[in-house]
Amino acid sequence: MTSSPSSPVSYVRPAVDAALDGFIRDHRALLLEIGAELAPAADALEAMLSGGKRLRPAFCFWGWRGAGGTDVPEIFTAAAALELLQACALIHDDVIDNSDTRRGLPSTHRRLARLHRESGWSGSAEEFGQGAAILIGDLCLAWSDEMYQGSGLPAEALAAGRRPFDAMRTEVMAGQYLDTLEQVRDGETAEAALRVMDYKSAKYTVERPLHLGAALAGRYDDLAPVYTAYGRPLGLAFQLRDDLLGVFGDPERTGKPAGDDLREGKRTVLVAETLSRAGAADAAEFRRHLGDPDLSPETIAWMGGLAEDSGALAACERLIDEHVAQATEALESDLIAAEARSALADLIVAATARKF
Repeated sequence: MTSSPSSPVSYVRPAVDAALDGFIRDHRALLLEIGAELAPAADALEAMLSGGKRLRPAFCFWGWRGAGGTDVPEIFTAAAALELLQACALIHDDVIDNSDTRRGLPSTHRRLARLHRESGWSGSAEEFGQGAAILIGDLCLAWSDEMYQGSGLPAEALAAGRRPFDAMRTEVMAGQYLDTLEQVRDGETAEAALRVMDYKSAKYTVERPLHLGAALAGRYDDLAPVYTAYGRPLGLAFQLRDDLLGVFGDPERTGKPAGDDLREGKRTVLVAETLSRAGAADAAEFRRHLGDPDLSPETIAWMGGLAEDSGALAACERLIDEHVAQATEALESDLIAAEARSALADLIVAATARKF
C-alpha cells in the first residue's frame, strides 16, 4: 500500500470545517432575520459543531476516494453534512440521558437552561432547555439534508447516495430508541448491547459513511459489501472503546465526567460482561448503583474495579482486538484504491487506539 498524504482525518478536516463554517454562517443570518432572539440558539449549535473528531466525514471521503473519486470541493460539502446529523444525534442523546457536558462544554440543554435562569424568565429552566435543545437537534437534522442536497454534486450522484444517507438516519434513530428501551427493561445481555451499539453508533460512524462515499462515486454495488466487511467490525470496535472510556476515561480527554455512562445506566457490553462474570453479591450491588445520577467518585471507582477484576474489561479489549483484525483483513480487497486502503488502515488506529 502507498502512504496516505497525511493523517486521513487531518487531510479532510480543513475542507470539511470550511464547508460547515460557510453553511452555518449563511444559515445563522437566516435565523437572525426571523428574530434576534434566535442568536443564543445559533450560538449553541455553533458550539456543538466546533468540536468533534470529524470521523464520519473522513470515512465518507475515503470511501469516495476508495471508489475512484477525486478531490473536488463538492465531496467535502456532502461529507460535512454528516456532522450536522452527528450534532442532531448528540444533542438529542444528551437530553435523553440528562447529560451535563459534551466535548468539555455544557450540553446544549444545560446551556439553554442557564440562559433561561440568567434571563429571569418564567417557568422551568430545565424544561425550557430540554425543549429548545430538541428543536435545535431537529434543525440540525433538517440542515444535514439541505447541506447534502445542496453540495453541488451531480443530481444522479446525489440520488444514488440517498440510499445509504437515508438508511443511516433511520438506523441511528432506531438505535437510540433501542438504547432507551434496554435501559428501562434492564437489559443485561451482551447480544442486546451489541445490537444497540451496531445501530446507534457503529453503522452510522463507519459503515454508512463509507457506503455514501461509494454511492456518490457510482460504485455502491461492488464496494458496499467490502466496506461493510471493514466498516461494521471497526464501528463496533470504535464504540466498544468509547464505552470503556465512558467508565475509565480521563475527563480531560473525553470531555465528559468519568463514570457518566454508569450514572446514566447505559447497558453497554462492559456492563453486561461485568454482571455475567461477577459473583452474585457483587452483581447485585453493581445493579443497585447502575443508573444512579448521584454516584460518588468512590462508587464509580468500585464499579470500574469490579469490571476489571471480574475480567469484563479484558473481555471487551479482546473483542476490540477481534473486530480490528476483521476490519484489517477486509482491507486486503483490491477493489479499494491503494491510497484509500492506506488511509482506511490509519483510520483503524484513529478510531480504536484511544487511551484511558
